Amino acid sequence: MLSTKMNEVLNRQIQSEFQASYLYLAMSDHCEECNLPGFASWLRTQSEEERGHAMRLFDFLLNREGHVELHQINQPRSAFDSTLEMFESVLQHEKDVTSKIDVAYRAALDEHDNATAVELQWFITEQVEEEKTAGDIVSQLRMVGDDKVALLMVDRDMSKDG
Repeated sequence: MLSTKMNEVLNRQIQSEFQASYLYLAMSDHCEECNLPGFASWLRTQSEEERGHAMRLFDFLLNREGHVELHQINQPRSAFDSTLEMFESVLQHEKDVTSKIDVAYRAALDEHDNATAVELQWFITEQVEEEKTAGDIVSQLRMVGDDKVALLMVDRDMSKDG
């Protein structure tokens, strides 16, 4: 059974994961409107992945006899001046999610809640991958600069990674 504190921490993390899903879906729409279907596809896949993360925590809470309390999700930003700016935002968002998971993990350790700590280790490992991927995309977009042909080439590659 979860402590009241861990229950609240996990509910906040569920909110964070759903917020990420919503953000990436809005970004996917932005890319569709900019005729960048590769980026749009990749971001839609990320949105689905983040929703999956939320549901993983949702189920974990239920399995530990916790109480799910879905918190409000804010309207995400949906317009960007450039693809680079958008992916810099993705990278920052992933870093923010990592910080929140770190807080949740420390709370699990403080509560001596080994089961939750083990569950959150999966998320910690996942965040290393998420930050690296977002950082790699930002690096590629910085190399592209204002070259629209190069941007279309990266966009095409993104459809393969989606």
